Amino acid sequence: MGALSHIFEANGLATVGIYPTGDIPERMRPPRSLVARFPLGRPLGRPRDPEFQRRVLSAAFSLLSAPAGPVTDTFPEVISDQADVALSCPVPPRYDPALPAAVDEARALRPAFERASTAGLSVTGPVTGPVSGIGVSVAEPDAVEAALAAFDRVAQGTPWKEAGLPRDLLGAARAVLGYYQQAALGLSDHVPAARQAESWYVQHTAAGATMRAARDQLKEQGAPTPLWFYLLPATQS
Repeated sequence: MGALSHIFEANGLATVGIYPTGDIPERMRPPRSLVARFPLGRPLGRPRDPEFQRRVLSAAFSLLSAPAGPVTDTFPEVISDQADVALSCPVPPRYDPALPAAVDEARALRPAFERASTAGLSVTGPVTGPVSGIGVSVAEPDAVEAALAAFDRVAQGTPWKEAGLPRDLLGAARAVLGYYQQAALGLSDHVPAARQAESWYVQHTAAGATMRAARDQLKEQGAPTPLWFYLLPATQS
């Protein structure tokens, strides 16, 4: 975006960018920059806090009156990433022992996922990718369960090319993460701090354990590095 801002400015359009750290404006030298020291993915700071978000936007837009710079300002408040403190969410008990643990868990979390969706607390947009060759949205509960079943087969040692994995393997992994993050919103009575729900998913759920085991199997079986390395958020490695 820093490079694009120079192009826009050269064509008469004033720009201002919001960046989580100061090193990007230092390198790219965009015309106007607001450094807002918030966790990645939360450029306006606190979710569901419109007054705080308006203050961030007001600080950014105030730079539009400045000359073409480069001009950099820093928002005074800092919000820390809290991935090291996993969200405390009750994981439903096993319902159908005949199912893989991750699939059974995801099915039990469906009411929380739907509750968050109904309340407008969605954390992810539609992520599409065929599961077992059928074009469906892997962000939907049924497709998430199908993806987890395939990942479980890999975790149990099935060769990854024979496990019925989604064609968009990484898209499916992101959708499973998004499903669990959204379910966490349905289980929690507050908006989690940045990456707390991510840490809960990776460290404290059957799905997280399945994805970790699948990642290890993919690596051991010689799958391309991007497929196993990015199966879970790199920050959780």
